[in-house]
Amino acid sequence: MNAVDLARLQFALTTSFHFLFVLLTLGLVTLLVVMQTRFTITGAPVHERMTRFWGRIYVINYALGIVTGIVMEFQFGLNWSGLATYAGDVFGAPLALETLIAFFLESTFLGLWIFGWGKLHRWLHLALLYLTALTAFASAFWIMAANGFLQHPVGYRVDGNVLRLDDFGALLTNPAFTSALVHVVFAAITAGGVFLTGVSAYHFIKRTPEADFFRRSLRMGVVTTALATPALIGAGFAQFPVIERYQPGKSDAAQWIGAPLGFMILIGMGLTLISWLTLPLLIRDAVIRMRFPLYLMVIGIPFPFAAAVFGWMFREIGRQPWLVYGLLRTEDAVSHVDASQILLSLVVFTTLFVLLACVDWALIARAVRRGPDVAPAPVSPLVVTL
Repeated sequence: MNAVDLARLQFALTTSFHFLFVLLTLGLVTLLVVMQTRFTITGAPVHERMTRFWGRIYVINYALGIVTGIVMEFQFGLNWSGLATYAGDVFGAPLALETLIAFFLESTFLGLWIFGWGKLHRWLHLALLYLTALTAFASAFWIMAANGFLQHPVGYRVDGNVLRLDDFGALLTNPAFTSALVHVVFAAITAGGVFLTGVSAYHFIKRTPEADFFRRSLRMGVVTTALATPALIGAGFAQFPVIERYQPGKSDAAQWIGAPLGFMILIGMGLTLISWLTLPLLIRDAVIRMRFPLYLMVIGIPFPFAAAVFGWMFREIGRQPWLVYGLLRTEDAVSHVDASQILLSLVVFTTLFVLLACVDWALIARAVRRGPDVAPAPVSPLVVTL
């Protein structure tokens, strides 16, 4: 493999790994907002316990996701200096906003939320979670704005041999950005709903004594999935007219990138069908007494994550041979480094990402097996876990 192929493979692997962390983070924080809002309004201890238990898993995933994001950022300087030189003034603007505004604010609000249990007024504590969720989705907003520019460059002017930002508003109204953002948001909510459902089903298979706790979690997961998946599929199909208009080459190349798209659509429709068929079984807890659906729920946990990776592959591979569509070819954006150096970084980064993924799932599995605390403890979810 030459330097271009190795650089593309490295970015594909590290981006896919990082995207899995992001999906679960966005999905869980959305559900946490619902849980803690119910606790703040009703004062019911079960809702506080749900917030703490699922919040513990959220914090684990968020903490390790930060590391994967930092590692991924190194690639722009190591392997893609041509992109920074040519389009950094435009492409870098939303990335800078994501880092300086969304990421740092999200980390600050989350830290206050973690260590604010039992110390802050519950309405103030709830507000911190709302701010954490808003800034989390703001991060996704700016990342997708940057990616939308790569898919359909707008808001720029040519200045010699480089691009300059000319219309910031055009970046925010880019059809390749707005249509994809909605799709990503519902993909994350779907992943959160399926994860909630699968973990709750696992505890019923193990005949946990926490029946009421996981019955509520199971209901929330199934309902969330049933509501989110139709919107997810609709947002996905809504992108096809945009692709046809601005990236006709992507449709023409469907015979080598059609498989990821097909798998993504099948998984989305399957999750929709299963979640809607499960809804009637929630009445009088029929689904809990039937073992087979519970096993399907556990097995289904990886599927929304796999669908997301397939969708990302279709979006990115279909743009080739362009890195900035119609303006900068991928081969011209790769740094002038030897293929052996890129291979070394590929091995190191991939090994690190696999290790982080294993640690993430090991810690999450440990928290899942442990289950919720019998009574809320006045310590942070992160301290309880680690």
